[in-house]
Amino acid sequence: QVQLVESGGGLVQPGGSLRLSCEASGFTFVHYNMAWFRQAPGKEREGVACINKRDGGADYEDFSRGRFTISRDNAKSTVYLQMNNLKPEDTGVYYCAASGVQNVCVIDEYVHDYWGQGTLVNVSS
Repeated sequence: QVQLVESGGGLVQPGGSLRLSCEASGFTFVHYNMAWFRQAPGKEREGVACINKRDGGADYEDFSRGRFTISRDNAKSTVYLQMNNLKPEDTGVYYCAASGVQNVCVIDEYVHDYWGQGTLVNVSS
């Protein structure tokens, strides 16, 4: 049974930091590129960042580059998202996703096979 379980969300003040985790099970983690997406209230889901299955290379959207860092620990089947200097517009549900098709990661929800249930991030004073 495939599972992606996110954790680490919560309430944080503007300028603060959070570290999200996503633990995978039920598939061979090292064979999958991983990504984070988010959905703000009333908006469509959008990509945040992705990380390659093999070399750990990563890609970011413009808004996340420089503030967010994606990483993975293949021994723990876990992908992380370190978020710094958070802004109110970063509020939303954050999802991790797995894609097994491409050789390098792509921040495109349509190529991802497995999804977690999400963890809520609320940036507010």
